[in-house]
Amino acid sequence: MPERKSKFLIPVIGTAVLVTGGVVAYMYLKGPAGDISDALGSAKLVPSTAIMATYITTDQQAWSNLQQFGTPEAQKLLTKGLEDLNQDMFKGSDISYEKDIKPWVGGLMFAMLPPNPTKPAQLNESSKEANPVIPSQPEPKILMVVGIKDKISALNFAKKLKEQKNVKSQESDYKGEKITETIENGKPTYSVVLNNSHLVLAPEKQAVENAIDTFKGQPSFASKEGANSILSKNVDVKNTLAQIYVPDYAGMVQQLIAASPQAKQLPPQTLSQLKQIKSVVAGVGVDDAGVRLKAIANLDPQLNKFQYQTTPANIVGQFPVDTFALISGNGISRGWTSLVEQSKDYPEFKQALEQVRGQLKFVNLDLDKDIFGWMDGEFAFGAVPSNQGVLASLGFGGALVFDTGDRKTAEATFTKLDNLAKTQNINVAQRNIGGKNVTEWQIPQQGALLAHGWLDQDTIFLAIGGPVAESLTVAKKSSLDNSDTFKAVTSSLQKPNGGYFYLDMDKTVSLVTRFAAQGQPISPEASAVLSSIRGFSATATSPDKSISQLEMLLALKPTTAK
Repeated sequence: MPERKSKFLIPVIGTAVLVTGGVVAYMYLKGPAGDISDALGSAKLVPSTAIMATYITTDQQAWSNLQQFGTPEAQKLLTKGLEDLNQDMFKGSDISYEKDIKPWVGGLMFAMLPPNPTKPAQLNESSKEANPVIPSQPEPKILMVVGIKDKISALNFAKKLKEQKNVKSQESDYKGEKITETIENGKPTYSVVLNNSHLVLAPEKQAVENAIDTFKGQPSFASKEGANSILSKNVDVKNTLAQIYVPDYAGMVQQLIAASPQAKQLPPQTLSQLKQIKSVVAGVGVDDAGVRLKAIANLDPQLNKFQYQTTPANIVGQFPVDTFALISGNGISRGWTSLVEQSKDYPEFKQALEQVRGQLKFVNLDLDKDIFGWMDGEFAFGAVPSNQGVLASLGFGGALVFDTGDRKTAEATFTKLDNLAKTQNINVAQRNIGGKNVTEWQIPQQGALLAHGWLDQDTIFLAIGGPVAESLTVAKKSSLDNSDTFKAVTSSLQKPNGGYFYLDMDKTVSLVTRFAAQGQPISPEASAVLSSIRGFSATATSPDKSISQLEMLLALKPTTAK
């Protein structure tokens, strides 16, 4: 969003509240404000053409929960940032957000209206030849609806704002409502107060007029098919800070692409994929663990081809306790089969797939059988710290661990890979580590580049770096699933689920700092923010083929943490 659009609220917010004056208005504004800060109430003023909307609460109690997190340095940085923002917004005036705006502002809804279609190239009248005019890419129109929770405070602020030297405004009438046009640096912003309970603002006059049309009875976002249900749906996050609503996901993508001059028309196959998702609702909130996001996608069960399956997450216990990043799941072979099936509708992808199959056949490997066919169980990819051997300069290595119900095919595949490595003059040797036979691809004077072996009857691993293979095979005093950080970052995610994404921020930052020292160091401000984050995790669930749920957690350290 352009900077002008992101800042258009402040210079017009008070002038727009000036819809009446005198004693009559004052007496009316003394009346009770009512419950106008809910998302559904704001959505009733948003035109039905809106393709998405975001509702942000101004409930101080919800936002105050963030104060329980962060190092002292991060808290100071945040406080200073807010103070600087307040000064920049109201530079040259005596307006304060805390005193003049915060007391009356209710919930905020940002709605995205479809952009105007791109106009075709025009003829230059001064020339006989057509000079194509390359239009700038149109942007979605933004409409803001602000709840007014204290009418007297809003009126007082409006009067104070009107007295500021840098505010110039004029009014016009549209269907009996007064639209205030505010000029700032030669650029207009438009606003109107509707029903004395909501302030509507936009950078374009047409967007405000559309909101007035909605207020007068035209279809609203709240009445749009599918929107009402997702507006009232509980996303189940504590202390909700914001919610996002997309009632027609495929329609939103289509409209945004249609308005782009560079975009190509969506092929039918892609449109069919998009139509799998009917609508999306997401919520962001704060709980004892940190900032949590949950999103619910309503799917078309007839079009949804993905076969979701839960994972027991037992494979996490195969990784050492110092693993700092992990992705786990279940049934790669099923996902591959589904991908191959869908490739039939995409000629270019199908052609690329056949090329890969053909190339692997030259080295006696079957892509479908030898590579993906045996990956039918739980799997995980992890990053493990290591400063030895070939990993000394990098600081970490990786490991892929698979549960399989077809050990015979898996063994045959790795035998083929070992034989291929030998043809490239790589030394392939056997080594016993922790009582387990491990095959290593060795580099002279540096140790093993790759290693693979069996952790148990059904679990095979492929490690990048010999030290990582050792950390997997040697008896572990503690595994990743018993790590305090892993439990703190993932234990509150919904279970059962389809797998995890996990990141230990402290260990990750340590590696990033190591590399940054060789180039541009991390700034103290960025370091303060990162040091307040304990980790990040995400998971997905799907109770049935009509619903898909995503949950993400930014786990934060409590303020007492040092």
